[in-house]
This record gives sequence, C-alpha cells and structure tokens, in this order.
Amino acid sequence: MATVPTIAIDAMGGDYAPDEIIAGAVQALEHAPGQVKLALVGQEDAIRRSLERFGPQDGLRIVHAPDTVGMAESVATLRKKRDSSLAVAIRMQKEREADAMVSAGNTGAAMALSLLVLGRIPGVGRPAIACPMPTANGVCTLIDVGANSTCKPEHLYQFAVMGSLYHSYAHNVARPRVGLLSIGEEASKGDPLVQETHALLAASSLNFIGNVEGRDILPGVAEVVVCDGFTGNVVLKFAESAVQFIGGMLREATKSSPAGKLGGLLIRRSFARVKARLDWEEYGGAPLLGIDGIAIICHGRSKAKAITNAIRVAATAVRGQLNTHIKAELEKVHVDAMA
Repeated sequence: MATVPTIAIDAMGGDYAPDEIIAGAVQALEHAPGQVKLALVGQEDAIRRSLERFGPQDGLRIVHAPDTVGMAESVATLRKKRDSSLAVAIRMQKEREADAMVSAGNTGAAMALSLLVLGRIPGVGRPAIACPMPTANGVCTLIDVGANSTCKPEHLYQFAVMGSLYHSYAHNVARPRVGLLSIGEEASKGDPLVQETHALLAASSLNFIGNVEGRDILPGVAEVVVCDGFTGNVVLKFAESAVQFIGGMLREATKSSPAGKLGGLLIRRSFARVKARLDWEEYGGAPLLGIDGIAIICHGRSKAKAITNAIRVAATAVRGQLNTHIKAELEKVHVDAMA
C-alpha cells in the first residue's frame, strides 16, 4: 500500500459533473494537504476548464477518458465503453495506478464494472453496499442497500463480517454491535432467510445482538444492521424522503405566522445542528464491500461536500487496509468451519 493513497475520481459521473466533482476534489486536497493524491478521470478539456477557477493544485493530475456512462445507461453496454471515465477509474486500481475509486455516476454500472475488472475478494459470495445512516448515537452502517435483491444466509453472514470490519475502521469502534433486520426481536421471527442467518450469526464471533426492527435503526441499537439489498434500499430511500419531508414541514411551520417566524429565529442554531446530523452529504459515499479493491459509490446528486467526504472515506479504507482484514477474517471463518 502506498504511503500516500491515490484516489481515482470519476470526474464525469453524477448530476453535477464535472464542476461539483472537481470542486470536491480540490476541497479534499485543501482539507488534507499532502495526505492524499487525486487523479481526475474524464474528458481532459472539460476538466481543465473547470479547474481554471482554482489554479494549480499539488497532488492532482488528469487522466483523459473520452467516453462517459450515462445515469440511465444499461449495464449491457458497458463492455463497449472501455474508455469511459468510470471504466478507466476502476481499471487504474487493477493496473496499480490508484488505490481506490470514487464515483457519483451510474450505481449499477459502478458495481458491474468493479466486479468485472477487479473481481471479488476470495471467499466472498456477493459484494454489498454499506451505507452510513445517522442515529441517536452517531452513525450506523446499513448493509446491503441495493447490490443484491435476493440473498442466501451465507451472503448475509458475509455482509455482517464485512460491515462490522468496515464500521470498526471507518468509525473507530472496536467491536460494533451487529443486528439482523427482521419483523421481530425473537429468533423465530422473520422468513427462512432471516431465521437461518440468525443461527449463523449467533454462532459467530461477531458482536451479534440478535434481531432488530426498523424502529431500532435510528435510536442506534446496533452499529451494523444487516439485510438483503431489496429491504435495505427501501429503508434507505424511505429515510431520505422522511428527512426531506420533516425538514420541509419545519420550514413551512416557521414561516406560517409571526409567532412561527420568531420561533424559527430562536431555534435556528439548533435546527442547523440537527440538519447537519441528518445531511447525507456529511457521510460522503458508500463502499462496495467484497470486491478486490476500493470503490466508493456516491449519490447521483452529490455536490462538492459529498465528494470531499467520499474521498475521505476512500482514503480511510485504504490506510486501514480494509480488504486485507476482510480477507483474513473470511479465511479464519473458513478454517473454523473446516475444523
């Protein structure tokens, strides 16, 4: 591993590319001077035009990639776009020109290309997306949130192993509590997938606290919440919409009358702190765990702040040698199973 990690940035991916992507990259260099190197991957002319407003930047280079992958583009077309910014950014890891990749582009394409180019960590059945969610105690990791709509018990078990290791390194928690998302706390609750997974986790060395329900996520009952990708994606999208809905209701209430406006002024600072806690951009991106590399997938609406934080997440995973620890833990599990 390089002393100073190099992160390849898909400069053309996302709703606000390339300007917001590049602004986030520049901010990342300003926040951590000398601690990270960045490669902006994409159409060179467009990147240079966007960079003109910032001037020369140490630790940043441009890697030309003429093609782009659209947000609605089918995965089937990816093999024809070997020179897209996303494909080149991922391939840079394979060729040891980068230690990680960050993209706010097409999530399905990022997952498919990461698997195609980098492959899976030995022993991993399915990669999974680990998404941070704010809780009363800080943050929890919800895994999987969309990579796998159907799973087997051994897949969820591996999600728990990978999510626990990731949360430990990303959030400095020695033994994160792991909960299995179900419709009740009892081991007998849930469908056969959840029941069989519960038995695997209960027999593991993880800090497994049993089943958790949807109501337990935000209070922070567990630091890692495990589920299949279909369920996780529904939870994630509902949480995003709930935050937007509640925020809109509060803004409306503080503008509806003179008393409301006065109250809004009095709680402005407190409301700003709460808003920051609930702001998904504060958490950057979600790692695709289980691939033999580091890929951080960002929201398509990511602006500069989200990209800056996603670069921080990528650098943390590289410095913590996350994949080395995942490989070791899965190998240990395999040896224990064979004993």
